Amino acid sequence: MARKDTVSETPATQWLKAQRIVYTGHTYDYLAHGGAKHSAQVLGFDPFSVVKTLVMQDQDGKPLLVLMHGNRTVSTKNLARQIGSRSVEPCTPETAHRHTGYLVGGTSPFGTRKALPVYVEASIFDLPEIAINGGRRGFLVRLSPQVCALLPGAKSVHCALAE
Repeated sequence: MARKDTVSETPATQWLKAQRIVYTGHTYDYLAHGGAKHSAQVLGFDPFSVVKTLVMQDQDGKPLLVLMHGNRTVSTKNLARQIGSRSVEPCTPETAHRHTGYLVGGTSPFGTRKALPVYVEASIFDLPEIAINGGRRGFLVRLSPQVCALLPGAKSVHCALAE
């Protein structure tokens, strides 16, 4: 169920404001393991335009972020090949929190604790608007996908698989 509550500042919203990015915030009742599909359904958004932020690591344990459509999965083989790594795998929730400062389910690519390379599924940039986590469980921000190109080290990749 969508909520009308306001959300206090997060590192993500602070980053967006510092960059003078226009966005709208949308709260909903968080469901553990509900993911982007749940938030899209509750808020009435297209799951393809809800972008999930995934914290992964290469074979050497170096962290990276992947931005992917809510109704797609990441081909780690394709991603690894495109970024010049032997392999890529998801981080544990504890490791993801240590690198980003966010809890799993509330991870935003904006305002992370450490500057991490960001790989954006190329077709995200073709959308007129996206909804992406605003730095807290149960909170998405809607904004232009071009904002993702402003992230440090952001690179476009083709690694989406249909679910």
